[in-house]
Amino acid sequence: GVDSEREDNDFTPFRNIINEWYAKDTSKKIRAVFRNKGMSGQRISTQTPYGYLRNEAGSLYVDEETAPNVRLIFRLCAEGNGPGKIARMLKEQEIPTPGTLEFQRTGRTRRYHPDDPCRWNSDTVADILEQDSYLGRTSNFKFSRISYKSKKTVANPPGKWVTFENTHEAIIDVELWNAAQKIRSQRRRPTKMGEMGMFSGLTYCADCGSKLYHCRSGSWTYEQECYNCSTHKSHKGCFGHYIRAVVLEQLVLQNLQRVIAYVQEDENEFARLVMRNQAAAQAAEQMQTRRLLEKNTRRMNELDTIIQRLYEDNISGKLTDERFKKLSEAYEQEQTALRESVPALAAQLQDADDKMLGVQHFLRAVRKYTQPEKLTPAMLRELVEKVVVYAPDKSSGNRVQRIDVYYTFIGKIDFSPEYSKKGTA
Repeated sequence: GVDSEREDNDFTPFRNIINEWYAKDTSKKIRAVFRNKGMSGQRISTQTPYGYLRNEAGSLYVDEETAPNVRLIFRLCAEGNGPGKIARMLKEQEIPTPGTLEFQRTGRTRRYHPDDPCRWNSDTVADILEQDSYLGRTSNFKFSRISYKSKKTVANPPGKWVTFENTHEAIIDVELWNAAQKIRSQRRRPTKMGEMGMFSGLTYCADCGSKLYHCRSGSWTYEQECYNCSTHKSHKGCFGHYIRAVVLEQLVLQNLQRVIAYVQEDENEFARLVMRNQAAAQAAEQMQTRRLLEKNTRRMNELDTIIQRLYEDNISGKLTDERFKKLSEAYEQEQTALRESVPALAAQLQDADDKMLGVQHFLRAVRKYTQPEKLTPAMLRELVEKVVVYAPDKSSGNRVQRIDVYYTFIGKIDFSPEYSKKGTA
């Protein structure tokens, strides 16, 4: 309310400060309202996820028209397809985009492309695959604003999220969600021909630990395709580490058939075998972790006593201020490092205690497949965590190559000798 051209009002700066305080106080009150709403389990996001609709109370319910598309997207991802390829497949099936559907229902043209109403974008597919709302849960406080003066939002770490389970009907199950997130966490690139290898992102070299890359050419048949060690391709050592794709598929299928047959014959015995193998492999590591945890905890308590004595010596004059400051800073740094290591070590021990739960998850996934005659991408991604390929052995005059299959939740299975025979590559 000040005209700067007519008068010079000395009260203007104070008025600006008061207006600033008023805006800041209003922002705090609005934040508090949203905080209380979010902590009570209500959804504070104004956006409705694709596949859902909102009722008058603001709750989500399944959109029967678009929910099958969500399930299709997650299923395609679980089979090893990336967001770009999924977008092309949705376009080929002439499935309308979320923007097109919004235009048809509300008339809004914000994301509508009349020239190509089925032009899906890879970012849209990736955003759908990251939405945990499809599990029937509500996660609030995923984003925040740095200041009330700016509308720019920043993503919060998952530790700051507040999640409420079973707030609405789920569209996909936990197993499919985990399979899709596992695929998303493995960075894989298609070949120059636009195809994705079945084992891309899953195969590793036994010697150097690097990934094996899918190699193929337009003139090659499927029998000629192979997976080659990345360090070998860059001429950094690890020479001759490769395996043909058809052989790798055959060996993994054979190993998987043996596991499924074992589970079907006696689930309880299989669970005991897995726990026995894991216990043998992790016994020494768990013992070392437990000892280190006890040592760090004991040292933290000792440091409290040492710092207290230093303080008493400084008060009594036995220790100078400069010396006290130097020693106390060193002990404080050591104590901080120990304090940060204790939760990590405790989490490692807790993971070991949760192994039995992983066995139950694996058994539930295996029950879907009775007698597989062919290895499919969906089966591979759901059951197999990684495949370790060893260097070929030519001492017998034939090229014999060994692989180790690590399964999801349970790791590698050590069978009797008949189950660990090396396959001929």
